[in-house]
Formats: sequence, C-alpha cells, structure tokens
Amino acid sequence: MRENDNGHADKYLNARRRMAERQLVARGIKDERVLSAIVAVPRHEFMPPDLQADAYLDGAMSIGEGQTISQPYMVALMVELLEVEPGQRILEVGAGSGYQAAVLAEMGAEVYGIELIPALANRAAAVLARLGYEQVHIITGDGSKGYAEAAPYDGIIVAAATPAISPAWVEQLREGGRIVAPVGSLHHQMCMVARKVNGEMKVRENIGCVFVPLLGEYGWNE
Repeated sequence: MRENDNGHADKYLNARRRMAERQLVARGIKDERVLSAIVAVPRHEFMPPDLQADAYLDGAMSIGEGQTISQPYMVALMVELLEVEPGQRILEVGAGSGYQAAVLAEMGAEVYGIELIPALANRAAAVLARLGYEQVHIITGDGSKGYAEAAPYDGIIVAAATPAISPAWVEQLREGGRIVAPVGSLHHQMCMVARKVNGEMKVRENIGCVFVPLLGEYGWNE
C-alpha cells in the first residue's frame, strides 16, 4: 500500500480497486500489469485539490490551463495497446498532469513526458518527484516534434488529438515499436495503433475518442 507524505495509508486505495473493477475490467481491460499499475498510482495526487475527492469517477477532468486528465479507462486502454515491457523507453506526448507517466513507470518503463505548457510540466514534475517516480523525466516543449535527445523509443503514447501521426515520432521509434495515438479531427478521433515494420508504419484502428488538441508544428495551430 502506497503511503502519503505524512506516512498514513492511502485512503483512496479501495476507491482505486473499485475503479479498476467497475470501469476497466468491466469494459474489457485484461492486462493484469496495467490493472495493478492503475491501482498503485494515486490518481488524486495529480489533480487540483478541489477535485481530488472525484478522482476515481468515470471521466476526464480539468487540470487547468484548458487541459484535462484523461478518463481512467482511456489511460488503461492506451497503455494496454502499447504493450509496455519493463525496461522499455517510452515517449509520452502531452504529459499533462503526469498521471499516465506514473502508470507507465509502475509497469517498469523509463518515461520521457513532453508537455507544451510550462505550468503543467512543472507541476507534473513536482508531483512525480514527490511520489518517487525517478524514472520519469518531464520536458517542456513541442511534443508533436517528439524528443530526439532520448530517442530511439520502444513506444510512443500520445495524450492529445493529432491530425496525423507525426513524422518525428516515426523517426524516433525503434523498429518493431508502437505508437498509440488519437488521430482525426479537432472534434473526434480514432485511437490508432501503429507498429513500425521495416521502417513503415502498419496502422490499425481501435475505438473512437475525443481528446484536447495537440498544438505544435505537426499538430494544430493555436
């Protein structure tokens, strides 16, 4: 059981267990490692204080700056589709609150999370450091261009709506690696899973979804 800064048992642990069973398992999430990671990460710590009591409800929620923390089911689904293995290096585009990066870290990944908005990047880095996620690195920058300094990546996960899979992500992905991203219009996207095979991306569709827009050179104009 994770403890908080005061050494007290996490009062939200049972809420996370219920969330995993009712929102994730009930909708078809099967990977036990994903479910264990979701239960382990204190989602409320990544949310504004006035919303922490609602952290385990079924939905996306505001984290300020016009951004959201994704619905728990979408986090679990996209992480499951990424097929993360311990020791892999993962790029997260649109780090936001830092919550999804923590889930990936619980699964043994080294995570480079890139976030365009400095206030969010700084807040996410502070929360992750306080919770002891030393293998997560938060960078402020244009996620549509990836983060070449730490490439190549075993997987790339995108937490913002993109008009297309960025050529920068393809270039920075290892052969055999996967990209999971919501691709489409500003108002509706399809969760895509793309695998790099002989330098080309083999793409398949999963489910429809709606994310906040990815801003940047290969994203949407502000």
